[in-house]
Amino acid sequence: MLLPAAPRDRLRPPFRPTVDTPFGPLAFETVLGDTALPSAPDELFVLPGGSGGRLIARWTRPSARVELLLTAYDPELDPDTWGPLTDCRAAVWRIEALAPLARVRFEASLPHPLPEGADSGWDGGQALAAFTVEDERTRLTVGGNDEEAICGAAEAGEAPRRWTALLDEVHGNKFDGWGVDATGSPAMTWRLPPLEAGDHCELPVVAAWAPVEDDTANTWYAVMPSPTVILRRLALALALDTPAAPAP
Repeated sequence: MLLPAAPRDRLRPPFRPTVDTPFGPLAFETVLGDTALPSAPDELFVLPGGSGGRLIARWTRPSARVELLLTAYDPELDPDTWGPLTDCRAAVWRIEALAPLARVRFEASLPHPLPEGADSGWDGGQALAAFTVEDERTRLTVGGNDEEAICGAAEAGEAPRRWTALLDEVHGNKFDGWGVDATGSPAMTWRLPPLEAGDHCELPVVAAWAPVEDDTANTWYAVMPSPTVILRRLALALALDTPAAPAP
């Protein structure tokens, strides 16, 4: 469960959680086996404070519990090197397997086709899966874990520990049945290795944008955090934003 100690209010009716970007909403989809979860979650909660809202969406099925956190995010880029971004938003997707799952797919996508004058392309590297969209005014980068980072996430406790053994497959480019695809339309798709009952996996997705003419605004460096970093910073912000309970 994401941020189990955080105070929250239920929103009714629940709506599809998305990230508003200059090129349209960044939307998310989860597919368990051959079944896509509905765009609107079973439950939707708002967390206290924060610019632009902090939301947690939850879908519950017999085979899995899926949650999606959306929040503003400060990538804390060195101000002596990099200029300020226009905005940066983060998502953390979490699945808890309640039964064995041979196939799980998670996708983050912008509307297709893009607005006239905008182009997108693959922009990954250094354990980062990413694509960048540009027009004459704005550069937007969307990033998350590539296959190497997913194996690293297993070492960090963000994914099943046995996935660390898959790193040899990644380095040998021999992995099959799972992986990350960010080709074609402005979208990224994560296909996970099989999950056993009791497993969980957390994946980050970060969107950062800035004026295209500002070479000091580095949207690429901004989209490389771990879900643990996002959750830790948000938990601290919530603790600072939430008034202390009165003494008895």
